[in-house]
Amino acid sequence: MTVTTHQRRTELAAFLRSRRGRITPADVGMPGGTRRRTPGLRREEVAQLAGVGITWYTWLEQGRPINVSVQVLEAIARTLRLDQAEYEHLFRLAGIPSVTVPAAHDRLEPEVQTVLDTIRDLPAAVMNSRYDVLAWNAVYAAMWPRIGQGKRGTNLLWSMFLTPGCCSTFVNCEQELPQMVATFRTSFGGHLGEPAWSELVQRLSAASPAFEKMWAAHDVAVPTTRVKVFRHAAVGVVRMSVVSFAVMATPETRMAVYTPADVESRERLDWLIEHPDAPAIDPSHTHAC
Repeated sequence: MTVTTHQRRTELAAFLRSRRGRITPADVGMPGGTRRRTPGLRREEVAQLAGVGITWYTWLEQGRPINVSVQVLEAIARTLRLDQAEYEHLFRLAGIPSVTVPAAHDRLEPEVQTVLDTIRDLPAAVMNSRYDVLAWNAVYAAMWPRIGQGKRGTNLLWSMFLTPGCCSTFVNCEQELPQMVATFRTSFGGHLGEPAWSELVQRLSAASPAFEKMWAAHDVAVPTTRVKVFRHAAVGVVRMSVVSFAVMATPETRMAVYTPADVESRERLDWLIEHPDAPAIDPSHTHAC
């Protein structure tokens, strides 16, 4: 068995346990009983509902090297009430991808930067599925100078989790950070055993208890259009919807474009475009961020 296969089975086992733990007996019409140590379903209950053997399912949760069919995985997915992102994540971990996921790489065609530069009134950036920022436009650099003036490959997860709250531009981080981690884990399932991915998770877990806790939840998700709230020292709060477009020539890479969600945010962003050197953090702030 290769290292990658072993890691995939270990991740699969942990994922199944985490999903089983969130389904209560009441959710599936079963009596709760009085001797449960945890609120989730027992292994034998999942096996019964999915129509598979308890021994076989136990081995699957233990990460043993057993073969699994598409039909069985689908039955387990239905029993655990997995959504589309979780369903695809399950199949990847089992080594039976329901979708083809090409390898990520960081090379962008020069035309991508040209496209970014033509977007003059909206922040826009290109990032890969590991949340490394690969390219951006001038408005993005004005809104987030810590990233926009940094080097190519700056990692958003690292920046969001390790930047002190006093220096962070995120306002609704309670909603956004778990979503980012869940989206990252979806991609992570296709890169088990790859050093760049494993090392990033290890470094983030060691440096950020918040990331470590979210990572342990085993939640998965896909990018969606939603409103994010940011604070810039020069203009105040800016609310923006984020729409992502795939960059087809570079696998697992997307262009994120930020659109003001209201008139006030549009006016504040326009002012910032006219004053691109305005500090994002209060210049009187002396903390070493």
